[in-house]
This record gives sequence, structure tokens and C-alpha cells, in this order.
Amino acid sequence: MNPKTLHNLTWIPLFIIGLSFSILGIMWVVARDPWLLDQAANERLLAVGFETLFKAEINARLPDYLILSYRFFGLWMFSIGLLLMTFIQVTRMGTRSARNAIHIVLAIIITGVYVIEFTFIPGSPFLFLTHLLAILFIISVYSSQKLKRFD
Repeated sequence: MNPKTLHNLTWIPLFIIGLSFSILGIMWVVARDPWLLDQAANERLLAVGFETLFKAEINARLPDYLILSYRFFGLWMFSIGLLLMTFIQVTRMGTRSARNAIHIVLAIIITGVYVIEFTFIPGSPFLFLTHLLAILFIISVYSSQKLKRFD
């Protein structure tokens, strides 16, 4: 494969990962009841439905707390995605150190997401998305390794 194709296969998957993080973050920020985006997995983890949970007097303010938590999480996801896309745009992933740095950071993030998903919410519909993002990450790492021959 020629160096230009390898370079594109290094940065484009990472840019898609950043874009995905940003879109997911926006979804959690703007959703009216963001905990419902993953309702089945959350209810399985809690071993009780949200309707029952919110009926209890002690949990009267729980929806507000969940909105705050999910909005913060959404802002964090959006920010990570934006930072990733900015890093890729600024560095153009043109140096080995830029590629290695972002690959190490993303390996930590994706591994952490997998640990959380498999430990707490294995039935999450977001697990499929994590698999897709991991495949994009592997394509980028593989292409970067092949690109080293041309550095």
C-alpha cells in the first residue's frame, strides 16, 4: 500500500472516533431524559425500573441528579471528541510521536470503556458502537505501523 493511503487510514478512523464521541456527547447533553438512551441496561444494573425508582419519596430529586450527571458526561464526551479532532487536524498525524501519543491515549480510553461496559452494563446497545470504534482504532494502529516503513 502506498504511503498516502496508509496515512489516510491512520487519521481518518481516528477522526471518525472523535466525531462519534462528539455526537454521542451532544446526544447526552440535549436528551430530555438522557438515562433512557440506555434504559434497559441501566434498569438491569439497578434491578428496578426507573418508574418504580422515581416513585419513592426519597428519590424525588433523582431525575435532576441524573440529568446533571448525564449532561456532565455528555459535555465530557463532546470535549474529548473535539480535542481528538483538533489534535488530528493540527498535527495531521504526520509524525510518529503524534500517532503514538494519540494511539496510547485512545487505547486507554477504549479499554476503560470496555471494562465499564462488560462489568456493569453488558447489555448496553452502546457496546456495538464500542466494537466499531475499536475496529477503527485497530485500522489506524495497523496503518500507522505500516507507515513507519516510509518515515
